[in-house]
Amino acid sequence: MKSHRIATAERIRNRIEQEDSKYWRQSDFPELPPFAVSQTLSRLVKAGVLERVSKGLYYRPHTTRFGQSRPSESEIQALPIHQKVMPAGISAANLLGFSTQNAGQGEFATPAASVPRKIMGKSIRLHTRRPETWKSLSPTEAALLDLLRTRGKFSELSEEATQKRLLLYLSEDDRYERLAAIASTEPPRVRAMLGALGQELKKKCQTTCPTPPNLESHLAL
Repeated sequence: MKSHRIATAERIRNRIEQEDSKYWRQSDFPELPPFAVSQTLSRLVKAGVLERVSKGLYYRPHTTRFGQSRPSESEIQALPIHQKVMPAGISAANLLGFSTQNAGQGEFATPAASVPRKIMGKSIRLHTRRPETWKSLSPTEAALLDLLRTRGKFSELSEEATQKRLLLYLSEDDRYERLAAIASTEPPRVRAMLGALGQELKKKCQTTCPTPPNLESHLAL
């Protein structure tokens, strides 16, 4: 029995050490006894192989010349946590192709009041308490709303190119309609810009999207 436990522990450790930095949970080892997996993960924390970031969630960092590694933006968005995190600020502009810059280790927004810093990393810039309606958004839709919230200030494109790209995104599928449907939960400037963009697309945004004289008056480019 003891040799079997040792074999199980070695199997778990070998797999973890063979993979790049990533998050681990008990469910990543469905073929092994759950109790043995939990015990091994706890022991690996004590051994310094893993970091415990929340209940049942562990991260394996590796040392770089800049310090301990942290997860990428795509890994953060795919984290097995209850709070939904979306790209924001420079990260949103980068995702949408308005900017080639990256905000250090990323900038995100969430409807939650907080997200454990051990999960996100201390250098991540996090905007909390976004509307609950954001929970139904895709990363692209959230990034578009965030770009409008910041009045396009992170766009490296010209005013004309920024508007064209916004219109292209909003014309795809029913994206404009989905964003217009939750416009009432957004700040007035976002509703105004959605109204102006809807006018360009010849679409309606209900009465919650007042149309400004022009979109340029709301973009900070």
